[in-house]
Amino acid sequence: MTVPRAQPIGSLLRPDAVKRAREDAAAGAITPAELKRAEDAAVDAALAAQAAAGLDVATDGEMRRGHFTGALSEAVDGLTEVPAAAQDWYGRHPEDRLRYTHGRAVTGRLRRRRSLAQEEWVYARAAARGLGVALKQTLPSPLMMQTYWSPDLSTDAYADPFDMFADAAALLRDEVRDLVALGCPYVQIDAPELALLVDPAVRESFVARGIDPDRMLTEGVELIASVVDVPGAAYGLHLCRGNREGHWLATGGYAEIASAVFRRAGAFGTFLLEYDDARSGGFEPLADVPDDTAVVLGLVSTKRPGLEDEDELLARIDDASRHHPRDLLALSPQCGFASTLAGNPLTPEDQAAKLALVGRVARRAWPA
Repeated sequence: MTVPRAQPIGSLLRPDAVKRAREDAAAGAITPAELKRAEDAAVDAALAAQAAAGLDVATDGEMRRGHFTGALSEAVDGLTEVPAAAQDWYGRHPEDRLRYTHGRAVTGRLRRRRSLAQEEWVYARAAARGLGVALKQTLPSPLMMQTYWSPDLSTDAYADPFDMFADAAALLRDEVRDLVALGCPYVQIDAPELALLVDPAVRESFVARGIDPDRMLTEGVELIASVVDVPGAAYGLHLCRGNREGHWLATGGYAEIASAVFRRAGAFGTFLLEYDDARSGGFEPLADVPDDTAVVLGLVSTKRPGLEDEDELLARIDDASRHHPRDLLALSPQCGFASTLAGNPLTPEDQAAKLALVGRVARRAWPA
């Protein structure tokens, strides 16, 4: 298989113009058409920036979303604006914590209201013409609806959270079918909830909310795989340990979930794995990845502005190749630059430098 060596993950920093336009549209100060013009301009710039960085694949930067789950959570009925679960996010120092309370919860059955993903894909496909870069479309895992699950507020609609996940999976599978019919060649499913399970404290937090971690790694992985049971496209599965304004949720290597995820999620031809610091552990679990499956190494951090050393990145790629075939490896940032509207603590210039680093190191690691 041909592996695109230099890839983004998904989101890019939202320009201030988009943030203002979203606020103005919510307040009724501008029309939907004016909001779309701001989003269109941001997508145009995002695609051009990725092409200029030398990436082989680009996304629309998720410019039309407020949260990376938006292609699902912002396009369905069944959620209510009400304070729900709170989480502690961690930074580089023990005192650096972010307490975040989710502002929405599932209170009704999930039903698709519109297709945000198709809007994203159709516009990006046209805007990318002539840029010399392929496109992929990102979608959230159905299990990411756990973000909006509340044992106090959601059980009238779903007595079992896995029934909610199953409904989300059905909606996403329809979305994938429509995207493939529109010519989308590459769909990436973002499933950070699986990598969170490497951390015992996070597993306990799922149990406290009535979500069984063991079912997530069995029934849950099978639901995720069912989303991409659609011929005609390539599929990737992205795992990370949380990404919000430079903070993270979990720590631990992939060994805890490798056999469950890498073997059970056989529908995916590519795994995109966070590996930007010691929290992700070593490369040994890559031995559990099937021999015909690509691995995109997320070695470049989107959580902080400093640039990684090119030679050190090359050495880490060499290290990973001792556990998985080098011709099935590629390079990316560890996650998006703006999984939420606020984005990570980097400037647009930092982001451009990080993307260019990915492109440059990939060309050195896998010369044509």
